[in-house]
Amino acid sequence: MSNATHASAPLSDVTVWYLEQTSPADLSPAAAPEGPVTVVRSGTPLPEFSRFLYTAVGGDVRWTDRLGLTYAQWQEILERPGGETWVAYENGTPAGFIELDAQEDGAVEIAYFGLIPAFRGRRIGGHLLSYGVARAWDLAERHPGRKPTERVWVHTCSDDGPHAMDNYLRRGFRLFDTRIEREPEAANPGPWPGAHA
Repeated sequence: MSNATHASAPLSDVTVWYLEQTSPADLSPAAAPEGPVTVVRSGTPLPEFSRFLYTAVGGDVRWTDRLGLTYAQWQEILERPGGETWVAYENGTPAGFIELDAQEDGAVEIAYFGLIPAFRGRRIGGHLLSYGVARAWDLAERHPGRKPTERVWVHTCSDDGPHAMDNYLRRGFRLFDTRIEREPEAANPGPWPGAHA
């Protein structure tokens, strides 16, 4: 979801939904997709790769909040304590990612989640979300000294893909808040200039 502001851009209403799980038992995993799909943790903090995933997945759904970040700012995000990025691959090609952000109160936020458009509609998203949520619940096992996860939460909005909310609900998330926010109308940037022209 975009948090960018543009003084001269017209504003539009965006509905933001906040969802959560409060127990590992809440997770209702999706069936694994057919074909050679694997999910691997991106263990080396690499801004180039992270920015590629962010633009390739979010370009057509108006993810713009990180586009202006410097290399150092990307690096800082990737090196934050308890942060993890898990990437789905099909036949060795990145298909999408889920980024987890561990917080001090025992909560883990799904900061970003989605698929590159060419891989949507093939049951990879439900599988990746299931896998990522399970990793959110056992995140403390990979980060000694971190408080065990007590809550996994995410927000999605009316600018996101048409199946996003349904995927979260099917995986066992429950709605806990809804807000209407005014955001600037912006063209879909795509993964590179002119991609959606």
